[in-house]
Amino acid sequence: MGISRNILLWASDSPWMRLHVPKWKFVKKAIKKFMPGENAEDALAAAKKFQADSIPAVFTHLGENLQHLSEGLEVRDHYLELIDKIAEQKLDVEISLKLTQLGFDSSFEVTYERFKDITFKVREKLGNMIWIDMEGSNYTEKTLFFYKKIKSEFDNVGLCIQAYLHRTEKDLKDLMSIDGHIRLVKGAYREPADIAFNFKNYVDRNFLHLSKELLKIKSQKNIRVAFATHDEKICEQILRDAKHYSIPRNQVEFQMLYGIKSGYQKELAKKGYKVRVLISYGDFWYPWYMRRLAERPANVWFVLKNIF
Repeated sequence: MGISRNILLWASDSPWMRLHVPKWKFVKKAIKKFMPGENAEDALAAAKKFQADSIPAVFTHLGENLQHLSEGLEVRDHYLELIDKIAEQKLDVEISLKLTQLGFDSSFEVTYERFKDITFKVREKLGNMIWIDMEGSNYTEKTLFFYKKIKSEFDNVGLCIQAYLHRTEKDLKDLMSIDGHIRLVKGAYREPADIAFNFKNYVDRNFLHLSKELLKIKSQKNIRVAFATHDEKICEQILRDAKHYSIPRNQVEFQMLYGIKSGYQKELAKKGYKVRVLISYGDFWYPWYMRRLAERPANVWFVLKNIF
């Protein structure tokens, strides 16, 4: 793992930096590259612009590892209100959230009931899917169990899996026993070498290997698969593999972050591929932002150039 990535991931976990860095003006200016604003209204306005280019969205209200179980109730209510706003504005927007936002650290059962409330309303009001974001490796097993349980009640739930974990190929095979809907990401947490690949080329190689397996399975099963990467070389290989398995263009899906490769997102959408832009908002953006920079440390220099 590169020194820059290590430093950025360390910074994402630092309590002192979490407290002080978000107050710095130049950092607040820099965050605008990756998110349109801190409020739901900012996200909704951005989604309208992307929808005009035939690019629907995925919303994430930033936050994780709540201190009190009562805070998770506020998060649940926020998402329930957000779903109403999305429906009122007739936007094609899906929801993606971390289970720790709902109280996963404190209670599996309470989190499950809160997630059910959101999932039911998504199905009834929006008629689309809700995604579970995968967090650090200490949550992997618990999150997989949660997903299998909720998938037995609702089919409109997808799960994020991380290509940098050694265990992911085995987990993928297990998830296919329940026809899981999958978003494949590279992974953005600080993990030891015995758990995760710590070199970019190894992660990229495994991402391509898993993406090919997912496409092969998709050609045989009615599952939804989304590839979350901005690497154009990886995307182009996925497109070639999809063609090999005779998967129609409108069933090959990429999910990319707001503010990154916007031109390429539009290019893929114009060619008939499915693209969703991940729009994040909220005031608890610092750890998420640092992990985004760590995914591709070159973004640091891009951000600095735009600031100065």
